[in-house]
Amino acid sequence: MDFVSDHLALVCGLAAALVAALAWWGDRRRLHRRDRDRVGIMPWTGLFFWATLLAVLLLAVAGQEWLGRK
Repeated sequence: MDFVSDHLALVCGLAAALVAALAWWGDRRRLHRRDRDRVGIMPWTGLFFWATLLAVLLLAVAGQEWLGRK
């Protein structure tokens, strides 16, 4: 049995949670930068929001699969 194919929602949810954590870290770095005039082009806040939403939904699906509910 292949773990990734059996637990696709869990693996994707954990990957989305990792992206959300990295986006949170990037947004925190952007907010605490020394030179306020050097703005970046990466939309850290939006990336954090969408990755967190995706992680919550996928991990909820994985939890339902783990509990045996479909």
